[in-house]
Amino acid sequence: MNSGINTGIGIGGKSAEEALASLSGMTDGLAPIGKDEHAQRIAKAQAFMCQQGIAAIYLNAGANLTYFTGTKWYASERMVGAILPAQGALEYIAPAFEESTLQGFMLIEGRVNCWEEHESPYQLFVDVLARIGIAQNAAQPPRIGIDESAAFFIADGIKPPATGYALENARSVTAYCRSRKSPAEIALMQRAMDMTLAVHVATASMLHEGITTVEVDEFIQKAHRKVGAPRSYFCIVLFGEATAYPHGVNYVQTLKAGDTVLIDTGCQVLNYISDITRTYVFGAISEHQRSVWNSEKKAQAAAFAAAQLGVPCGDVDRAARASLEEDGFGPGYKLPGLPHRTGHGIGLDIHEWPYLVGSDTTPLDVGMCFSNEPMICIPGEFGIRHEDHFYMTANGPRWFTQPAHSIDDPFGLGVGRISA
Repeated sequence: MNSGINTGIGIGGKSAEEALASLSGMTDGLAPIGKDEHAQRIAKAQAFMCQQGIAAIYLNAGANLTYFTGTKWYASERMVGAILPAQGALEYIAPAFEESTLQGFMLIEGRVNCWEEHESPYQLFVDVLARIGIAQNAAQPPRIGIDESAAFFIADGIKPPATGYALENARSVTAYCRSRKSPAEIALMQRAMDMTLAVHVATASMLHEGITTVEVDEFIQKAHRKVGAPRSYFCIVLFGEATAYPHGVNYVQTLKAGDTVLIDTGCQVLNYISDITRTYVFGAISEHQRSVWNSEKKAQAAAFAAAQLGVPCGDVDRAARASLEEDGFGPGYKLPGLPHRTGHGIGLDIHEWPYLVGSDTTPLDVGMCFSNEPMICIPGEFGIRHEDHFYMTANGPRWFTQPAHSIDDPFGLGVGRISA
């Protein structure tokens, strides 16, 4: 298929069928996080809790429960989770009618403390703490962390019967552990990123004048399934002026010559998430588009260069903004320029701590993983976002996927490679 429009290398020229046929499964050889690693995570958390003087934490259904126990359970209006003491065995809490089901999902085994529908799971939580030796003490209340992702009703429900405990945010423990990825986690994330980048390449190749953002979204869903993901974890497709809105607009766009194209998508592989954005032009490239595209690439490179071990996360954001200001954008969050943080952590959740934002003083450490996406938004015209992720090694930052090559050849196809 050929639209007859001169455009960049790898942009257009194939039918959707041809583009989809260029993809193949990419999940061979992958292994989920094993029981031994979950046990190591629990031991690490307990050692940290002992150091910090935290007696126990509550892990609610969701990413934190999965991370520490391997038990995948979705949060609902019922309290389901685990109690992790600083010393001793982990225990679960769940409705009685879910006990057998929960046991079937367990990787790390533990006693299941059950409550009937008419009973209070919050009182049961307090009773379990007392039974395992963490008694209420009004004079010197033990510190109990509550999962930061738990709904308000859970923390609110625990508070009345827990008067002899000092309830606090468990984030100090969960973030400390989860933000430092293991080699096994990084390997899963690497594969997910590789899969999404292959989907980006295929998607760019099937663009043609008149295609809608809905049609492109539908192709990306099929493409992610073709490479082995269950589906796209999310998908944002924008054309023209709509690309100036970081998270999209509420109307369908139709592609025309000269449009900026912004596609932000990702998938999930054995619970770990990818997230990549590519921006390019369909048709003739204006000097203005070229200049802004290059400024975005420069800012992304500045952020990557600043990401060194021990450096506060906020300094990475400041490096990107300084680069943009050199090119006349901003200052700060002002438009035209970068209206949001430079990046976010990623792993089991698409947005995790720490964040590449000016207020985050967390020192960069080995295993931390981040997006690098200092987007340039020009209201009424277009936006450019290059988004790749990197992880911290003992020798500094390392890309999961190499940044876009050039506006004329975003995937580096003309130099004999696809960024990976």
